[in-house]
Order: sequence, then C-alpha cells, then structure tokens
Amino acid sequence: MKKIFIINGGQKFAHSGGQFNKTVQDWTVEFLSKNNDYKIKTTHIEDEIDLQKEVEKFVWADLIIYHTPVWWFQLPNLFKKYLDDVFTQGHNNGIYKSDGRSRVNPDINYGTGGLLHGRKYMLTTSWNAPATAFTLPGEFFDQTSVDDGVMFGFHKMNKFTGMEKINGFHFHDVEKGATPENIVIFKKQYTEHLEQTFKNL
Repeated sequence: MKKIFIINGGQKFAHSGGQFNKTVQDWTVEFLSKNNDYKIKTTHIEDEIDLQKEVEKFVWADLIIYHTPVWWFQLPNLFKKYLDDVFTQGHNNGIYKSDGRSRVNPDINYGTGGLLHGRKYMLTTSWNAPATAFTLPGEFFDQTSVDDGVMFGFHKMNKFTGMEKINGFHFHDVEKGATPENIVIFKKQYTEHLEQTFKNL
C-alpha cells in the first residue's frame, strides 16, 4: 500500500460546517506523512472537480480512504453527486467496463465488471447517533451495524468496481459529543485503528 487517495465527503450545509471530516482527513494525512514511502493524493468534494482527473486518482491508488458524515442515513448530497459523476466517467475508462453479465446468460455474474481489482478501500463515517443505537436491543438500528445497515449499498458500490473492503472506522455521537476532551479520544482511537490497519496490509 504505497499510493493513498483520500476523499473528504464533508460539506457545508444547514447547521453542518464540514469541519469534523476535514479534521479526520488531517489526522489521516498526518499519520501517513510519518512514513516517506506513502504517496498521498486528496480530494474535497466541495472543490472544483475535474472528472477525468478524479478517475485517474482511483486508478492510480492502491488504497482509497473515504471520510464522510452520514446525513439522514445517507451520504451528503455533494458526495453522492461526486460518486455518481466520477464513476460514470470511469465507465470503460478505468473504474468499470460493464455490470459483468452477458446477453447469453443475463441472470448471472452481475457486479463482476469492475476494473479496480487489486485496490482496497477504507470507509470512515461520522454520526450524531451514539454507538449504542446500533448495538442495544430495542434501539433505533435494531442491532444492525453501520456496515451491514445504512452503508450496505456503499460497500456494494465499491465491490462493483472490483475494490476490496478493509476495516473502517465509525465516529459516533459527534454532534452532541464533540467536546475538546472527546476529540482527543477520537484522534487516539482512530490513530490506533490506522496503526493496526496499515501494520496488517
């Protein structure tokens, strides 16, 4: 894992300023910059986007790291548009060639036409919801994890391109719990996750 592409999916909207995901991106770059072997490219979805250059970043990278808040149990609107536009630009252009099926037998092999095989991706999300909303009986998410629930489609999207998922990291209770003390804890826990992840790659 030498070439890392980091995408900041945070944006300014209503009461959200996008600052936390910028901070997480900074933590990631800080961690990776300690090792001179890593080459890093970044994108912030609020910046002016050149679709072909973004496709080339996906093709270039060994590992894509996504940082995104979750709004109304989905991706922010600009991040969704970014992915729609960039992945469509990547049709027969490095990201995917088809849905994988043949006209001879269209019932099988759906989702096998990706072109990003050999690459991995990692997802971080940030939530207002506490972790217990996903784990306790009777709570909102019915004991369904972030990855198996709300972000299930996101993971299938990446699998469609041929990429392999590695363990991600989810920040909980960010809106109400982002005290200076908790930010220090968030950084410590996330850095430990990165250390363990990159040690095992």
